Amino acid sequence: MKVRVGFNAPEGGPDISIRALRAFAEVMHTGSATAAAKQLKMGQPAISRLIAQVETAFGFELFYREKGRLVATDDGKRLLAEVELMLSSAERLNNLARDIAGFSAGTIKIVAPPSFSEAVLADIVALFLEKHPGVEVSIDSRSAETSRSMIAMRYADCGFVKMPVDQTDLSTEVMMRNGSVCIMRHDHPLAKLPQISPKDIGQMPMILLGAGRRWRSQVDAAFAKSGLRPCVTIETHTHGSACALAARGLGLAILNEQLAIPYLHPPLVARPFAPQINHEYAFAVSNLSPPSRLVIAFREVASAYFSRTRPDAG
Repeated sequence: MKVRVGFNAPEGGPDISIRALRAFAEVMHTGSATAAAKQLKMGQPAISRLIAQVETAFGFELFYREKGRLVATDDGKRLLAEVELMLSSAERLNNLARDIAGFSAGTIKIVAPPSFSEAVLADIVALFLEKHPGVEVSIDSRSAETSRSMIAMRYADCGFVKMPVDQTDLSTEVMMRNGSVCIMRHDHPLAKLPQISPKDIGQMPMILLGAGRRWRSQVDAAFAKSGLRPCVTIETHTHGSACALAARGLGLAILNEQLAIPYLHPPLVARPFAPQINHEYAFAVSNLSPPSRLVIAFREVASAYFSRTRPDAG
């Protein structure tokens, strides 16, 4: 890809092309139109015409013609440094345009809830940067509500939101669907069960994500059907902290199955929670403007990632 660049000569003269300036610089270095033509893989008459165009545009001579050689005038020498600077800038512009066209430059701003950012988002970003190593990625971890607002108002280019979403200013595509698990130490009294219900838990100490979330109301409802209330010893706000607390024997945690996976190291184990409580996360962009090519490329990487990692993928 090449970007055509030119600038106006003094006093409203004709545009001078980068091609003509490159010819001028090469003649300055080689001292002849023939040598410059060889370096630039052009004919000698073409070089002479380009030099004449530059001289006409500026209104003064750049070279003396002396015994078949072109000798730079003082004015020509004064121009050389600026011309070389402009040629260098034009080359950088060409490279940047080529990189952007090839998705190897630019910035993408992503927002997601903390537990999502700390778990699966790191894997998605790593895969994305393998394909587009020159892109700068900015990640902001906010609450579900703030994430939705930032995407809708275009403070972020895209992000992941917990469903359902009732905002009409977002365009969403559900990518992650999974159930819930109980996380506990391997020596917990319930660790021997193949799945765990509210009746099994009874009044055992529990670690749950903060009250007021739709997810928390679903857990409370599951216990209520069995005539129970969860015995919450600790409330926290991220899957990582819930797993760290469970690993210290402070209680049993009920969490999103996929978001808990990065923290499932000894002494922790996971068992399915019944009745099943499902989770959905969607990739979201603002409806106020179409997504950029980088956002579309990121969405494709995220979709492929979840296609491989969902429970029924395999």
